[in-house]
Amino acid sequence: MSEKKLPEVVTRRHFLAGSATTAAAALVAAGVEAAPAKPAAKPAAAKPSPAKPAAKSEVAKTEPAKPTTPPPAPVNVAVIGLGPHGRETLASLSRAPGANIVAVCDKYEPFHKRGLEVAPKAAALSDYRQVLERADVQAVFIATPTHQHKEIALAAIQAGKHVYLEAPMAHTMEDGRAIARAAQGSKGVFQVGQQNRGNPQHHHVNHFIHGAVLGKVTYGRGQWHKRDTMYRGAPSDERMREINWRLDPALSLGLIGEYGIHSLDVSNWFQNSLPVAVTGFSAMLGDWEKQRSVSDTVQCVLEYPIGVRYSFDATHTNSYEGQFDLFGGSDAAVLLRDQRAWLFKEADAPLLGWEVYARKDEWGDETGIALVADASKQIKEGKIPGKEKQTQDPGKTALYFAAESFLNCIRENKKPDCGPVQGYQALVTALKANEAAVKGTRIVYQQEWFSL
Repeated sequence: MSEKKLPEVVTRRHFLAGSATTAAAALVAAGVEAAPAKPAAKPAAAKPSPAKPAAKSEVAKTEPAKPTTPPPAPVNVAVIGLGPHGRETLASLSRAPGANIVAVCDKYEPFHKRGLEVAPKAAALSDYRQVLERADVQAVFIATPTHQHKEIALAAIQAGKHVYLEAPMAHTMEDGRAIARAAQGSKGVFQVGQQNRGNPQHHHVNHFIHGAVLGKVTYGRGQWHKRDTMYRGAPSDERMREINWRLDPALSLGLIGEYGIHSLDVSNWFQNSLPVAVTGFSAMLGDWEKQRSVSDTVQCVLEYPIGVRYSFDATHTNSYEGQFDLFGGSDAAVLLRDQRAWLFKEADAPLLGWEVYARKDEWGDETGIALVADASKQIKEGKIPGKEKQTQDPGKTALYFAAESFLNCIRENKKPDCGPVQGYQALVTALKANEAAVKGTRIVYQQEWFSL
């Protein structure tokens, strides 16, 4: 693990000496949600003194207008693939400042209507090549089935477009390597949709982990639980096969590769390391009337060089506790769920100065310190973080932040949070974890697998 330290935090004595507002401002250094502060006693009223008459030439002074941030430069984008995730991408782009959706594309034309409901001014196209031929399209978001990524991504790179490619970036190691190599030689921005890497909340928690607030990290755990058949009906057998590609083991990377890849990538990122081995298990436990041949319940355990293990499980049979990631150490554990996070300290862990004013939430028998990524923004708005259970705008999901970050990389000509190398390494991690689960075995990662 990295030995980076958190910014110097203010001591407990300092907090107790200040006012509630000052304390809340100091919490920004640690980035926690503050508990409600008691109102200060009102000062004794002073006797008014006679007002002096204003001079006739005196003019009432007005405060200068606060400077406004100019809107970001527009970026013309197109979305290729209008299935559920493609439409979710469209919804995120419709909220992102400066995202100008000029085209939507899907070879299944009934999806065009749904896409145009979000982007009514966009051109509706049936062939991705029509999108790439348009001079007004600067960037493309590829949200097609995984096994179709290679052809479209390589063509988009060749056409000189900026590319946002949904994760996993491919369904085979060979396809993923071909895409990553082409992206490395591209002059445009190429970002893989490991969306947590662009999420402010995940960056905030990673700051705590690398700042040794958890002590020595000893384990990690994640899950993805959602009761769902994954089976979708369609008007024809051909369309049925197309829309249910995730249930075909020849095309799908299963629950681990299609959904769990995000949690596995967070583990690699937070531990700043790649796994050396993985053990997996899988089973078909639901009653699906032979609608699927991809396991509905899977587990895997990643082993890292320093002995830390990260376990992940996913199921389509039950929704209990949904999705979360958890990392534990000798002093504390941190839990991430959606856009919220909490720190759970050991009883004998060192006292952190900002704990005095941090808001606490009860989790069964445990007490979590609420962490917030936008504490500084709330302070600037005159709010005390945590005075009320302020919630994130529901539209600002991890996907929204990833899309926004991608657009900013285009404007500023900078590297994305998840480029071709990180995206490819996440693919290899998940692909072999899925293989281990399908075979019920342990696989040792060969380091050359991660190399381009």
